[in-house]
Amino acid sequence: MKGLFVSPSPHRAADMSTSKIMLTVIIALFPAAMAGCVFFGPRAAAVLAVCIAACVIFEALCRIVMKKDQTIGDLSAVVTGLLLGMNLPATVPFYVAVIGSFVAIVVVKQLFGGIGQNFANPAIAARIVLMLSFTPQMSNWVKPYWYSGAVDAETSATPLAAEWLEFQDATVYSVGTSLRKMAPFTLSEMFWGETGGCIGETCAAMLILGGLFLIVIKVISPATPIAFIGSFAVLTLIYTGSLVETLYGVLAGGLLIGAFFMATDYATTPLTTKGKVVFGIGCGLVTFIIRSFGSFPEGVSFSILLMNLLTPYIDRLTKASPFGAKKPVKS
Repeated sequence: MKGLFVSPSPHRAADMSTSKIMLTVIIALFPAAMAGCVFFGPRAAAVLAVCIAACVIFEALCRIVMKKDQTIGDLSAVVTGLLLGMNLPATVPFYVAVIGSFVAIVVVKQLFGGIGQNFANPAIAARIVLMLSFTPQMSNWVKPYWYSGAVDAETSATPLAAEWLEFQDATVYSVGTSLRKMAPFTLSEMFWGETGGCIGETCAAMLILGGLFLIVIKVISPATPIAFIGSFAVLTLIYTGSLVETLYGVLAGGLLIGAFFMATDYATTPLTTKGKVVFGIGCGLVTFIIRSFGSFPEGVSFSILLMNLLTPYIDRLTKASPFGAKKPVKS
């Protein structure tokens, strides 16, 4: 007679390794990254290359100094560098990109033990540090080349920055009215990426394509992106009473790249589906609050970082009880 053995998960081995997952993420990010290079020119490609190279070098040096096994082969440093570069403007000085790479890899990732042990998404944390430390360099946006008709791109505001500045200048504002007196960009321009902004966040079409690719091949769960984008959209629609305003907010800024590629990081987000939904709703709520009432036009980075810090508590509240487990009786 065969016995029934009860053992902890995992019960089924998968052939998907860390390097394969990271390679898949790189493939998913590639269309948006290439769109950014087309829109903002060779300078954008150079920023991406500097971030990727700096992240890989810093990771290799860290592992040597700490006398640990080399991990650059898992491609996680490449993903971090690519994400960081896509979250920077094309005009950012290269030394700022290198500093951001150092913060992401050395401070946020390796000092906490390496991949899987970092408390926050490295690219998100590095972007926030750069935003607060190098504000002028991080807010020097340019329009795509064909808007200026010149070799040097023309300085421009992002859709969110233009909206926020106009709101700051407004003398009267009431719930239900539009934040903008006149939209600085059309929804079509924002969908295809024909706006000012960070290298990889402007082309919504390519970001959605990459995100859907990861969902279809089951590298990420759709729970977090749907909860993140959905909660933000619902709150914005209730607050503004405008569907156009809601679509504008969804397409603007780093909402899509954050929802699909950074709020789904395995190491810094909840494990359970219920936890992923709670995480996504929290990100959407914080993003809405910062964009609507805060002193920054963008809130995606701050929302993901805050929810990263709350992930252990979300996991604890949403974890499933093992089959046959009994709660210990308190004496």
